[in-house]
Amino acid sequence: MHAVILAGGKGTRLRPYTTCVPKPLVPIGDRYSILEVVFHQLAHSGFTRVTLAIGHMGHLIRSFVGDGSRWNLRVNYLEEHTPLGTIGPMLGALDQLPEQFLVMNGDVLTNLDYAALMAAHRQSDAPVTVATYAREVRSEFGVLDVQAGEIIRFREKPVFDFMVSMGIYAFRRTTLERYEAGQPFGFDQLILDLLARGEHPASYPFGGYWLDIGRPDDYDRANLEFDRYIDVLMPGRAGAAPVVPPAGLDPGTLNAAVTP
Repeated sequence: MHAVILAGGKGTRLRPYTTCVPKPLVPIGDRYSILEVVFHQLAHSGFTRVTLAIGHMGHLIRSFVGDGSRWNLRVNYLEEHTPLGTIGPMLGALDQLPEQFLVMNGDVLTNLDYAALMAAHRQSDAPVTVATYAREVRSEFGVLDVQAGEIIRFREKPVFDFMVSMGIYAFRRTTLERYEAGQPFGFDQLILDLLARGEHPASYPFGGYWLDIGRPDDYDRANLEFDRYIDVLMPGRAGAAPVVPPAGLDPGTLNAAVTP
């Protein structure tokens, strides 16, 4: 059970919070950093090893995390000297990774069961399994469908539904071995290439709690909600109340009443 956490970004969208602190270390609820929450979750899910891909202010992350032993994890580091995208940092270190492993962004706050994602991936033949989330966008305007200069349809403030990537993936090492190390390579490029090859990634739909803490509004919301959801986000934490889902409710959707 090995996880790769991508923690090398500059966090420019989260400024001014990230002016002096790398995004994975910004505090949530005045008690924990995002990275601490993730480490707790991984250890609770049975993971024993973590590879941290670091870059911008990476020395602060390395100093804070150390060898990971306080979370009962063994942590090693991949250091980016130039930005390599989402997938690029791993390509030069595939020999350090097992055949199947978890990859996730270092700024995700969720109660997704990482072990269940890995189990579903192992049972599939997919080159990569993507944790996905249903989102909706409500238009503030009436939408016109125009054809040949004529309005043929009108929709008053419609709602658009679509699935998005949660920034959490289960990989097979062999999926990445064909790509060149040392070059910038993003998740978008990987997915487009796999689709062009006819190698379709699998979707792992999730309906629980998820926030991608990439903007100040998201960060403020995470802080407002953290005390309410701490026992769901950090199960097994010392002093935590046992999480018991109401009758008939799937534990995977526990506390999903607040939908991002």
